Amino acid sequence: MIGKTKKILIIGSAPDSVNANKWKNISFDNIVAINNAWKVRKDWTNCIYPEDFPENKRPKSSETQTLHSSEEYVKAQNHFGGFVYAGGTMAFTAGYWVLYKFKPQIICYTGCDMVYTGEKTHFYGKGKADPLRKDKTLNNLLAKSARLEAIAFLNKCKILNLSNISESKLTFPKVEVNDLDNAVKIHYNKFKEEKINLALQKEKKTGYFIPDGKYWKQMDKFDQKEIKVIDELWLSSIQKEI
Repeated sequence: MIGKTKKILIIGSAPDSVNANKWKNISFDNIVAINNAWKVRKDWTNCIYPEDFPENKRPKSSETQTLHSSEEYVKAQNHFGGFVYAGGTMAFTAGYWVLYKFKPQIICYTGCDMVYTGEKTHFYGKGKADPLRKDKTLNNLLAKSARLEAIAFLNKCKILNLSNISESKLTFPKVEVNDLDNAVKIHYNKFKEEKINLALQKEKKTGYFIPDGKYWKQMDKFDQKEIKVIDELWLSSIQKEI
């Protein structure tokens, strides 16, 4: 007997994230909202946010809807190599946390393309673009996306992008939400395992691991050239499907 595929939806705050509220006949095992994205769908199950996310903007927790802060996700991110290599932005942090906590077969993203143009950068208006801050870990968002996707591959999980905008800083294959029922037929990206191993070896050799997750306090210790080499290894590990 073939078991049920475990699917997790991660919702960000991009303007197109509100489309997720229209998906009435699509089932997910968990719906993880990042920061304010809990307002997009009433049936969210988990809300993940950084420690500086204002308390008055957080939703109320319940038996079916739980809140998750850095006390949880730092452990998850460290399990997969830490923040410097993974990229210190909540879109990627949420992905690693989901991998660690739920061990899903499929992770679906929406509203996380990290494209900040026009008057309305977030579904609630003009917001603070987290990945655009001065941060050595975020110079190549595509590489950080490729890393997450490769780590998911090693954990027998595939990642898809359900957003409907043309531009994206994510490497995940774009898929129409109505096609999710035929997940086995979807063309996923493929990976070169020798490149993944090289990237992991380079990370271990470089040793930029900050146990408490507060890497921004030690930014002067990180060589941007070393991070660039690692980023390029992750990008070279991905083989886009046509």
